[in-house]
Amino acid sequence: MAHLLSLLVVILVAIPSSRSHALPSSSSPFDAALATLQNQIAYRFHAPDLLRRAMTHASYSRENGRALAVLGLAASQSAAALRALAADHDASASPVSRRARDASGEAACVAAAARVGIPSIVRVAAGTKPTAPPVVCGALRALIGAVAVDANSTHAAEEVFWKLHVLTAASAKAAM
Repeated sequence: MAHLLSLLVVILVAIPSSRSHALPSSSSPFDAALATLQNQIAYRFHAPDLLRRAMTHASYSRENGRALAVLGLAASQSAAALRALAADHDASASPVSRRARDASGEAACVAAAARVGIPSIVRVAAGTKPTAPPVVCGALRALIGAVAVDANSTHAAEEVFWKLHVLTAASAKAAM
């Protein structure tokens, strides 16, 4: 009997709680905004603290998304380069590089972030403008990086990247 009870305790401890994978149900406006953002990007975080960190600027807290933004930028550039090479296996380095730069550049980044309301979500300290392009792009890139870490996959990050980025016909044509 004691063995059975021990086995039951082990099983209950090993089963992850479904609450640990979700953001608290609108306990704050920030949590509600994060839940909405997850719906918009069609990705549900297993570790919601990664999303909180991604939407936190360095001016607000030492626990911020700067490191995630490094990964997010790399994943974004990789996604754009991969798409350029998939479209043209014989593409030279210059157009592939241009495509990666344009897709992950500030203009595309600010536009994608605005589409999902990042300027109104990102937490910044007083005196820091949440709509400033470096703030907005840092948060968007951190979001992409957070998806990669959460999913342990740059593929998931690339999917979110392409959901958020819509290249204009001019930039897509110029990249090829």
